Amino acid sequence: MQKTSSRLLTLLSLLQTRRDWSGADLAERLDVTPRTVRRDVDRLRELGYPIVAFMGPAGGYRLNAGSQLPPLLFDDGQAVALALALQTAAADTTIGEDAARALATIRQVMPARLRHRIDMLRVTAARPPTTGTTSPVGTTSPAGTELLAELSRAIHAREELRFAYGHDTTGPDGPPRRAQPHHLLTWHGRWYLIAWDLDRDDWRTFRADRMRPRTPTGPHFTPRELPGDGPAAFLSGRFRGTDGSTAGWPCQGEVILHRPAQAVTPFAPDAIVEALGPDRCRLTLGSWSWTGLAAAIGRFDADIHVIGPPQLTSAFAELAARYAHAAGT
Repeated sequence: MQKTSSRLLTLLSLLQTRRDWSGADLAERLDVTPRTVRRDVDRLRELGYPIVAFMGPAGGYRLNAGSQLPPLLFDDGQAVALALALQTAAADTTIGEDAARALATIRQVMPARLRHRIDMLRVTAARPPTTGTTSPVGTTSPAGTELLAELSRAIHAREELRFAYGHDTTGPDGPPRRAQPHHLLTWHGRWYLIAWDLDRDDWRTFRADRMRPRTPTGPHFTPRELPGDGPAAFLSGRFRGTDGSTAGWPCQGEVILHRPAQAVTPFAPDAIVEALGPDRCRLTLGSWSWTGLAAAIGRFDADIHVIGPPQLTSAFAELAARYAHAAGT
């Protein structure tokens, strides 16, 4: 029974990898007879998979689209890519809640080794201001999931990176760039790494798809404090002035919410959300007034730690007195 079940999963995986398979090819890959392939196909049909047979010199099978979504199989690379896409999509106002739920579902059934990789892929979706801005041409970054996973691992492990970058004239055999990685973010559909450049003794942003990490990584380091108002503000500041963007809201504050980033981002379309752990995130949000900003933050129904500025702390105190008075009446 176990052998049959394993063979069915292998057959399903093969049917998902390409459009058409001949019966002979499937029998050879599974090391069974064509008759056994036919029986296994019938079992998958009973489970709801829309597998059709097509005519030809040898005949074959095809997994078609159906009216229902049956269980799917993913290899490691596909699972990591899917989780990464769902984390990014969680910041979208229209599909964010569904994306967050889908990510939680997929993570629950992953093996421990993949869950560990997914948990390291905590990224910040840096939203550019919408006024007067357009996305650049070709915003789909070719940075692969393996590269992003390696950068995330180095950030969490606090290991120096050695890498060739962009059109570096030193070539693959020249001296590599050296940097201490701090944050991995998205901006206009591309991935960026914020890091302390050891050779230039300054903060730099690197496009992930232009990085070619080398092994082994360097020694461990003690993280420096990133200047400014956080990684998303730092990254957007590097592009400000080249795309016509502005600071936006007249009142902007920063807090730590005791809720997962995936639970916050679907309901914070105008905010910058940075995951700080499985149950905490940093929220940077703007409003037309300080009390309006405090009220907007309160809607997340979570414990709040105000980072700043002092006007936001005062606004929370004012709202607390106002609500206490309302409760008394």
